[in-house]
Order: sequence, then C-alpha cells, then structure tokens
Amino acid sequence: QVQLVESGGGLVQAGGSLRLSCAASGRTFENYAMAWFRQAPGKERDFVATISWESDNTFYTFYTDSVKGRFAISRDNAKNTVYLQMNTVKPEDTAVYYCAAKCYGISTMAPRCDYWGQGTQVTVSS
Repeated sequence: QVQLVESGGGLVQAGGSLRLSCAASGRTFENYAMAWFRQAPGKERDFVATISWESDNTFYTFYTDSVKGRFAISRDNAKNTVYLQMNTVKPEDTAVYYCAAKCYGISTMAPRCDYWGQGTQVTVSS
C-alpha cells in the first residue's frame, strides 16, 4: 500500500510559478512511475505529466501538450517525493492537482495508476 500526500497548492497570479510536492510512503517508491493529473471544475480528471523509474541513470518524462515547456516533473527518490514545477501559469491551469503512483503506460499520455493522493487546489487568477 502506498499513501500519497500532495502539498504546495494555492492561489497564484497568471504568469507566476508554483511548485507542487507529493510525498509517498512505502519502501518501493523508486520502482514506481509517478504522475500528476488535474481536474478542473465540471470536467474530467486529465493527465498532466509523468516520470518513469530510474533506468541507466535516466528518468523519462512525458507531458500533455498544454503544459509542455511550462511545467516540469521531477522526483527525489531519497525523499520519496515527486514534484511538479509550474511556470508561466494560466487561468486554465486552475484545477485540483492529484499525484498518482505505480503508473502504467506512461508514454501513452493516458497512464493508469494504482494509487492516488487526495489532491491539492491550484487557482490561477487573471
């Protein structure tokens, strides 16, 4: 069982930056692909970004088109934490952001994940 706790959400002006964190419990964190999803009011939950487990000193990352060049996903296995750095945010980035663990199909832009956090609210004002 893996427990995920997101933090770092809040209110930010358009054009600003925010960093979300997701702390994971469990001793096998480094073996899991991790992901961020988001759900805007009245919409379905959508994929945002994902990061693979380490392979040959490399992490593979994938992003939905709307955040490419603005968001960056990273992980610190020593801290069992995954991050989402959000830059140049836009009002349409407003959503509840969810961290997910043990994800499959990460290159498909529609990964399936076994474990989910409770979410953190991000609100971008114009």
